[in-house]
Amino acid sequence: MLVGVHRPVPRPGISGKAPAIRTNTAHGEPVGRRRFLTYLLAAPTLTVAARLGADAAEPSVAAAAEPAAGALPGLPGVPDVVDLGDALILAGLPTAHLLVLEVTAAGRVVLHLPRAEVGQGLTTAVAMLVAEELDARLGDVDVPLSDARPDLLFNQLTGGSNSVRSLYDPVRAAAAAARARLVTAAALLWDLPAGSLRTEDSAVLAPDGRRAGFGSLAAAAAAVTVPAVPGTPKPPDRQRLVGTPTGRIDARDIVTGRARYAGDLDVPGAVPTVVARPPTINGGVQSFDASAARGMPGVLAVVPLPGGVAVLAETFDQAIRARDALQVSWRPGPLAALSDADIRGRLRAANLPFLVPPLLTLHVDGEFDFAFVSHAPMEVLTAVADVRPDRAELWFSSQSPIVAQQGIAAALGLPQDAVTVHVVRGGGSFGRRLFFDAALEAARISRAAGRPVKLMWTRNDDMRHGRMRPASHHRVRATHALGQVLTYEHRVATVQTDFRHGLGEALTAAGFGVQVGGLTLSQGFFLLTEKNPYQLGVTTQLLAEVPLDVPTGSWRSVYSGTVRVADEIMADEIARALGQDPVAFRRARLGSAGARAVLDTVAAEGRWGRPMPAGHAQGVGFHEEHRSCAAYLVEIDATDPAQPRVTKAVIAADVGRAVNPRGLEAQLTGALIDGISVILQAGNHIDRGAVREGSFADFRYARQRHSPPVVEVHLMPPSGPPGGAGELGVPAASAAVANAYARATGLRPRSFPISF
Repeated sequence: MLVGVHRPVPRPGISGKAPAIRTNTAHGEPVGRRRFLTYLLAAPTLTVAARLGADAAEPSVAAAAEPAAGALPGLPGVPDVVDLGDALILAGLPTAHLLVLEVTAAGRVVLHLPRAEVGQGLTTAVAMLVAEELDARLGDVDVPLSDARPDLLFNQLTGGSNSVRSLYDPVRAAAAAARARLVTAAALLWDLPAGSLRTEDSAVLAPDGRRAGFGSLAAAAAAVTVPAVPGTPKPPDRQRLVGTPTGRIDARDIVTGRARYAGDLDVPGAVPTVVARPPTINGGVQSFDASAARGMPGVLAVVPLPGGVAVLAETFDQAIRARDALQVSWRPGPLAALSDADIRGRLRAANLPFLVPPLLTLHVDGEFDFAFVSHAPMEVLTAVADVRPDRAELWFSSQSPIVAQQGIAAALGLPQDAVTVHVVRGGGSFGRRLFFDAALEAARISRAAGRPVKLMWTRNDDMRHGRMRPASHHRVRATHALGQVLTYEHRVATVQTDFRHGLGEALTAAGFGVQVGGLTLSQGFFLLTEKNPYQLGVTTQLLAEVPLDVPTGSWRSVYSGTVRVADEIMADEIARALGQDPVAFRRARLGSAGARAVLDTVAAEGRWGRPMPAGHAQGVGFHEEHRSCAAYLVEIDATDPAQPRVTKAVIAADVGRAVNPRGLEAQLTGALIDGISVILQAGNHIDRGAVREGSFADFRYARQRHSPPVVEVHLMPPSGPPGGAGELGVPAASAAVANAYARATGLRPRSFPISF
């Protein structure tokens, strides 16, 4: 695969007092001579919060200020004013200052990260921010993952494409404050004015050539109470590392096997454990006979559970063999009478009516179905649990460790502070690790068995009993006259998405499980994320949820992964009805110069409209969310409509300021593979209450042979603070693939994946 980050494409046409800090540790113990750490305290919260709050509001003003020429304007959407990321940042402001940055006597700079690393490259981006502000060598910066920290409240949730966006200012502030202390310590050591010193390569330098490494200054810097130089972050024009394509700091560890995942941990006494599970979703155990399993080599224990039977053994192979020898009579799950057709029928019946009757004006209608989709992270769910009568300790990858700690403590009947949750790196997530199903199950097994366990959910376990993107049905109607779109109505009916991880702690988690007048907080999530970026007259989008006893969860891009795909397919079809080019139709109705520049870039670099052989076509998709926007142009070979192949993709994106363009390139390319998969071939069937797919053999996610040989990524120049990028590309990529397939085949796909 040829992948390139091109040079930034030319665009057309708060200072404040440094935060007060003191030396301390996260848990209040005294700082020793061998290290110091900066800990932003409650005193400067108002200053930092006011600045962050103002920054978060700035994009909204710009977004609403520029109507598209030649289109009927509509009212701004809720995300134009405040989006999900803004809400998450505001919720986290009271504790955004509680970052722990440490400089050791060995010269290591350590930023304890209250987020998950699941392959998205966050630790590298954060290390770059720290190195930038400290003028440290990137290789001297470590970014370990924090244990669950309840003091952070809403500020230890990894999701919503919000990590860099929410951490950008707090991380820089902490590093800048540490730098001020180090410079002050050197000035006192050398009896020189602090303003005459500078920092470079993890050291403080004097005008006469003297040099002191950060490690040698750590103890003295810990004693500094009032820095002699400002601790303010650099302005963007002085940044040298931020914005430079940079390899991952953990790349060598990952490819050499040194990186440690939950399954790699050697926790004393933790024994391999697997669970026999029912054939249907949420089924249960009626009775079982474990006599044969207990007599097999290596088997240590058999533990009954409400939803299965756990087997503990000396090796995973022995545990799996013994699990398969169990004789279990299963109770069918609550959906045993339902299959895909029944679920689709319920969704269609739940959809809300249109406001504009079809007989009063010219209109374009579309109906779309999207299947359930597994998260299918490459690393299967694994959790290590050591539960004692008075305490519990767990190790697993978690995007929401605080609510995991709270939920596990409640399930075990322990005080919250008696449960320790160690966050481990994860091998992919896509939203799956927002929930802690495996960890909770491991804790219960450990308590019942009276010993530590290392529980692995096999691929089959997670495919058939794990969480999925909910199935959904969409009805869309656009009315038009005289070449203008007058109204645009989108009605969404989806199996209810489980948001009971909340904002990462128990209070909001409980709130997402409450219905008021038939409505839930899911409606708020929908309003904060979903908007059509085009000016299409009077626009309405309504969500109806169908509660089914199916394990669901946020899947990369959540609602946008289906809502915006349907919108983008409709954009092509409306353009066709109006006799307009699909790119020109979109461009005339985008509301900002930045969005139009992204679309223009992908059209120019992808040579939109170039002649294509029969059975080949181009398709385009655009998406705007998280204060960022992206456009994808793909070329597809559908000469065999049953075996289509995307042959080329051109991507353009504006994310404000890309901390690490190379990481952004990887995110956008990964989103392309997701789009190819869920549009063309990957989904889950429900057959009489059971998930048909059990592994990558039948859950047909894209393989190397399905990946385009050529991928180009074009990044726009910096336009402001970082926006979100982790989920940004999925809707645009998915839509581009769907539109290319339609243009190549002359068909109008209405059910996805197409080959199901």
